[in-house]
Parts: sequence; C-alpha cells; structure tokens
Amino acid sequence: MIEINTPISEEVIANLKVGDMVYISGRIFCGRDAVLPKIVKMTEDGTESELGVSLQGGVIFHTANSIAGVGPTSSNKLEIESSMEPLSKAGIKLHLGKGAIHPETVEALDKYNAVFAVIPPVTALLGDKTSSQELVAFPELGMEAFYQLEVDRYPAIIAAAHGRSIY
Repeated sequence: MIEINTPISEEVIANLKVGDMVYISGRIFCGRDAVLPKIVKMTEDGTESELGVSLQGGVIFHTANSIAGVGPTSSNKLEIESSMEPLSKAGIKLHLGKGAIHPETVEALDKYNAVFAVIPPVTALLGDKTSSQELVAFPELGMEAFYQLEVDRYPAIIAAAHGRSIY
C-alpha cells in the first residue's frame, strides 16, 4: 500500500501506476453532478479563490455528503467526468470515484499529471476514516454542496494513470 497525503505533489502522482493500492489521508473535497460544473466555471472564470481553499494538489471524491455518510457515485456521469479535465488543469491531482471512464478522459488526466482512483462503496468503513467535514460552498445544494473532509487512510486503487486504464 502506498501512503498518499494531501496536498499531493507532482512527483507522487508521476510515480503512481495503474493497479497501485493507496491510502489517502488529509483534506479532500467532495463533489458530484450538481456542484462540479459550478467549481469548473469558477476555475474558468478565475474566481476559485472565492472558495477559500486551494485546489492545488487536491483530491475530489465523487460523492455527496449526508448523515448516512459518504460513498462513491459513478464517475462516468456526464457532469462528473466532464469536470475531470478542467479540474486537473486547475490543480486537482486525484479524482476518486467508481466505474470506468472514457479513453479521452484518461488522456486528459495524463496531460495534467493527474490520476483517477476507484474506492470501494463501503460507507460505514469510510465514516470511521473521516474525522471532520466542512461546507465550503453552495450550501443551497444540500448534501451535494462542495465539502472538504479530513480523512485518514481512505483505501483506493489507481484505475487510470499516465494514459493507461484498468478498464
């Protein structure tokens, strides 16, 4: 198992390979269908500093944040998968979710030295590994708002890296 702490450096990402098993610790962001297009627009408008957090070296977990806990949603939903390239360009290094992504997305991740990892859909396990959660932006979206979590050793498998995919 490879231990990864956020923010993630370019060197750490450059050394990951498809199939690597990792533990992710530190602050990560949560976002899915409703909020990711808003975050992309902010990066394109140059207003992401209004979030009050840095995306550099960050992780985006494709999930909502509810009282039931967090668990991955399908990363190949249009609103989610189409956010991966612009958010990688904006500094996100690891996209965390589930399911196969398109070859074009795998290439886009490679272009910005970012990776995609899959995480098992085990809400109870992840709850025990989440020490705090903070609403960052878009509270009107409820559980689909943009959140930041503090996590300890989230387990994941690198599914796409450097132009290759497990799918």
